[in-house]
Amino acid sequence: MSSLDRWRPLARDGLLAATVAVLLSLAVFESPGAGALDLAAVLAGSLVLVTWRWAPLLPLLVTTPCMLVIAAHLQTGPPAAFPVLVSVFFAVRASHRLAAALASVVFLGGNLLANLPDFDGSGESLGTTTLLVGWFLAAGVTATVAQHRQAYVEQVEKRAAEAERTREEMARRRAGEERLRIARELHDSLTHSISVIKVQAGVAVHLARKRGEEVPAALLAIQEASADAMRELRATLEVLRHSDGSDGSDGEAQVSGLDRLGDLVERARSTGLPATVTISGTRRELPAEVDRAAYRIVQEALTNVSRHSGGAAAAVRIDYADDELVVQVDDDGQADPDAPPVPGTGLLGMRERVAALGGRLRAEPRPEGGFTVRAELPLGEPVRPELALGELS
Repeated sequence: MSSLDRWRPLARDGLLAATVAVLLSLAVFESPGAGALDLAAVLAGSLVLVTWRWAPLLPLLVTTPCMLVIAAHLQTGPPAAFPVLVSVFFAVRASHRLAAALASVVFLGGNLLANLPDFDGSGESLGTTTLLVGWFLAAGVTATVAQHRQAYVEQVEKRAAEAERTREEMARRRAGEERLRIARELHDSLTHSISVIKVQAGVAVHLARKRGEEVPAALLAIQEASADAMRELRATLEVLRHSDGSDGSDGEAQVSGLDRLGDLVERARSTGLPATVTISGTRRELPAEVDRAAYRIVQEALTNVSRHSGGAAAAVRIDYADDELVVQVDDDGQADPDAPPVPGTGLLGMRERVAALGGRLRAEPRPEGGFTVRAELPLGEPVRPELALGELS
């Protein structure tokens, strides 16, 4: 709550008290025989209305005797009842109905007795008292209605907050159930197959070495890739099973990033893909999402070169600029600018990653032949500058 919101109720109460004080002071000044005691009683009975929010009974205790003094001494009529009426309203609204009823009876009874000596048979005093009784009853009823309305509004707000909290809990529970379902599907569909590939590749490598034969590079690449895939899959399954996402962590940054770029390129080379890496600019610690996205873009680009550009060479370039990270992978394959390939799931995944980071992606055939993938990923403030890296052969 702002300071303005805190002071606004006090300002309204102060304005109400000041208005009542001014009106009654004018009535006192116009009454013959008014003195300083009368003015003091008016000011005390009016200004005490400011305290009703913190002490609802205090205005009743002050206004009732003060206004009785004014009614008995000056006989101002109904105006003397205004502060008592306001006090009764606030007391009933604060659930002090008995105290409000007692104060009303005391004031009305005292006001009637104070005016009885001047009763001339015209019924004026009795009529004024009857009018005041109606006003006090109206004040009590209005305060009761206001109290019930306030309670209803608070109950509605409470129910709305409870419904919102329930919806959030249901959404979190459904998200957790969906994560568990995905984890089970991934485990059942991928873990077994990758484990079989890893075991079979390991057995083949072992038998080749046992017979004294040279182990094919492709077989070693399969063994390493399957082991890497198992490691990342286990980490992903662990995150899906145990993370609720409330801390914003997803676990993937712990298993793949540009710190593993060298291993990724070496694995591509072991499959027969000529690949070079050039890193320019001042290397620094990257946001986890950017680091992970850059690794995945290079991984997907190299995979596409191996699958669709047989015999082509790939050039990977990582450029650490001041406010962005540029990742570019070029190949010299046979891609035709006049017949661009239909984007597959890999390219769509790249675009989604880059778009989620607010970056730009260009994936298209090059005019001189081959294909290029260029991603420009915005960076935050540099965290830890390090020495620049040169070209990796």
